[in-house]
Amino acid sequence: MTRRWGLRGSRPTAIKQTEYEWVYLFGAVNPVTGDSSALLAPTVHVVLVLDQAGWHLSKGLRVPANITLLHLPPYSPELNPVERLWAFLRSHYLSNRAYEDYDHLFKTCSAAWKQLTPEQLCSICRTQWIPPMNLS
Repeated sequence: MTRRWGLRGSRPTAIKQTEYEWVYLFGAVNPVTGDSSALLAPTVHVVLVLDQAGWHLSKGLRVPANITLLHLPPYSPELNPVERLWAFLRSHYLSNRAYEDYDHLFKTCSAAWKQLTPEQLCSICRTQWIPPMNLS
């Protein structure tokens, strides 16, 4: 069991998975229009703009010659709007659940992504540094 928010005096419980398999969900979102694209993969592929998470800075990371990595400043998730989307997906669709196996995890991630609307993506990924566009 794991901790979760609840009313004062209550002790709600939730399932906590203790065995792990990974599904990597890569996404690109246009915060102005809500257009999006996603790739679910069993392994990490190509990354162009990265935060400074440990696995993005690994000396073992082999980068093809035709790829340039652009690292965002450390501790600046506000510069990467998709970080908000990952938090939303975890909190609304992926946390406090147990997955039977990799396929179950993969299908759940895919279903969660497909439930996102362009309006939600605009709202979740909106930042001050990306000005709204007049699309009319």
